[in-house]
Amino acid sequence: MIYKLSESIKTTSHIDNDLFSKHNVKRGLRNEDHSGVLVGLTKIGDVVGYERLPEGGVRAIPGKLFYRGIDVEELVHGIFAEKRFGFEETAFLLLSGFLPDREELDVFTRLLNQSLPLEQKTKMNILDLEGHNIMNILSRSVLEMYTFDPDPDNTSRDNLMRQSIDLIAKFPTIIAYAYNIVRHSQQGRSLHIRHPKEKLSIAENFLYMLKGRYTELEARILDLCLILHAEHGGGNNSTFTVRVTSSSGTDTYSSIAAAIGSLKGPLHGGANLRVIDMLHHLKENIVNWKDKKEIDAYLMKILRKEAYNREGLIYGVGHAVYTISDPRALLLKEMARDLAREKDREAEFDFLELLEERAVENFMTFKGNQVNKRVCANVDFYSGFIYEMIGLPQEVYTPLFAMSRITGWTAHRIEELNFESKRIIRPAYKNVSEKCPFVPLTERRG
Repeated sequence: MIYKLSESIKTTSHIDNDLFSKHNVKRGLRNEDHSGVLVGLTKIGDVVGYERLPEGGVRAIPGKLFYRGIDVEELVHGIFAEKRFGFEETAFLLLSGFLPDREELDVFTRLLNQSLPLEQKTKMNILDLEGHNIMNILSRSVLEMYTFDPDPDNTSRDNLMRQSIDLIAKFPTIIAYAYNIVRHSQQGRSLHIRHPKEKLSIAENFLYMLKGRYTELEARILDLCLILHAEHGGGNNSTFTVRVTSSSGTDTYSSIAAAIGSLKGPLHGGANLRVIDMLHHLKENIVNWKDKKEIDAYLMKILRKEAYNREGLIYGVGHAVYTISDPRALLLKEMARDLAREKDREAEFDFLELLEERAVENFMTFKGNQVNKRVCANVDFYSGFIYEMIGLPQEVYTPLFAMSRITGWTAHRIEELNFESKRIIRPAYKNVSEKCPFVPLTERRG
């Protein structure tokens, strides 16, 4: 019966692609140039990769990312010039809408540090959870937090802010604990839990809880990764999930658990895993890492579906909005070379940098007139390699994304619930099925 039901999907769930154009339906809420359809307004994040021209059409420009109107490049360079960790300050900015002064930042950081440890009941529930996927454990743990919240359904501004700070603080601890649980169950290793330290930054605490020892540069570049992944506009899949669920009036924990489920998808949060896997393959199959001709030839084989996984994709290249450049990738490259030097992996970094150049050129050559905009390397092109150099296991790559993006998720939830005129998000779908009469059961044939 299961086979018969599944076979029916071939026809009952098939919709011709031509029908989307016929009915002017924006598949995936995307325009013809793959940019997002405007469905809402926000003051939080702004992703800029092109500008619309008065006479119609668009013009590609270098990518920009703004948090509450502040250029992320300026934010990062300003924080790092003072040799400070910046994720906590970024979280304050996204939640509040303004940069904190020193006293405000100190108080906010103390609030985060006080919330880092898990309550004993929450800790025991996480340790009791069985499973092999950290994202699933994270989602279940967030839902468990509803049980221990004294006022979980209250959507007042004060309560939303309290819940947001608590979630931002607890994600690193939950993920570190969950990794140890997964490693313990899969490899039979002894369960060793390190508890967070109050004086450390979130980046430092995560590295300490996960692996114990870390270098200053490892912590700095992880902090940078957290800043760059914290927010990316209201239209990315997981943040839009938060806005859709929040518009219904549901509780914070249900909304965030839904976002985690969205981010878990390989087309969203798992992209850097695909890049690092592709990089390993290219390192093994390209003899001379400096030979552009050899690199070009192999990349063309990938695009023609003759090599690697035969899907015809170069992972880490291309973005829905960015065209000439992804500012996050540029910022990561600035520190990635220093880390490669510290880890004695400069040859691999040089190879990755050359791959970026050749991948873009080969993609544009291969696709020709099939694409109407230039592509660039996105943040995933470098983040996986950076995590690998830091010594992070691949199981935490996507959870690490969640650990950062929880700041954007909570900021967007707060904004969605504080519109003067509340309205549930409810887009329309055009039904294209044929109408048919009801047939009594006695007259139906198998």
